[in-house]
Amino acid sequence: MGKVMDRVMRGFFLLCGLVTIACVLVITIYLILSGLPAIAEIGPVKFLFGTTWASTAQDPKYGILPFILTSIYGTFGAILIGVPVGFFTAVYLSKLAPEGVKKVVGFVVSLLASIPSVVYGLVGMLFLVPLIRKVFHLADGASLLAAIIVLAIMILPSIINVSITALDAVPKKYEMGALALGATEYETYFRVSVPAAKSGIMAGVVLGVGRAIGEAMAVMMVAGNVANMPKLFGSVCFLTTAVAKEMSYASGLQKQALFSIALVLFVFIMLINLALRKVMAGGEKTNEK
Repeated sequence: MGKVMDRVMRGFFLLCGLVTIACVLVITIYLILSGLPAIAEIGPVKFLFGTTWASTAQDPKYGILPFILTSIYGTFGAILIGVPVGFFTAVYLSKLAPEGVKKVVGFVVSLLASIPSVVYGLVGMLFLVPLIRKVFHLADGASLLAAIIVLAIMILPSIINVSITALDAVPKKYEMGALALGATEYETYFRVSVPAAKSGIMAGVVLGVGRAIGEAMAVMMVAGNVANMPKLFGSVCFLTTAVAKEMSYASGLQKQALFSIALVLFVFIMLINLALRKVMAGGEKTNEK
């Protein structure tokens, strides 16, 4: 009976894995088939490096370079703010915080993770955008800066939760050995615990980056949604919001171009994930040495 159940469970897990692979393949094939025709018709250079998006004009233009650069700058800015804050918060909660503080802050972090994107966008639109307009004396606070701040807050739960799990999993004997050799607590945490948990911390960063790149609703509400070349205090449009705001009424070449944007976004995410996985693999090899 035990062997039969073992085979059944193995088959079930194999089926789940195959379904996951099939979903990825279907999405990939669909995006390629839907997105390539528009790129071929518009021209790869004009589409990827054109600086003007005017899909509803009498003479339509389909240049998505502003969207690509905005997504890159927005994601990089969110990482620049969110990763250090999330990392140091995770180290504090895992190694330094009293149990009561860890429970309270952990609850708040979990609450942040459960808040819908539209709520982040609403709060940003009502409080952050007017604040940026007032502080920097702008005509409109909806800008790349507002989107970066919102995205940085949104990626914190992924980074913090995964990093805490990785740090808590580091064997205590590593830390005890370092302390016995004369290292201080902070030296032990940052030179022993953190390197040992590096792969887990990087996994949290990957999850955070994935959320930052793929977010649409929140940034749509705070970025201004104008297809400008990105400026920190200017209204901008991300790849995700470009698709979301026009898909409901698009038709013909315009609709095909939106699928092409989705294909570019998909490739963009894949490349970043591959790059981060290379970094993680390199870190693991270094730790093994």
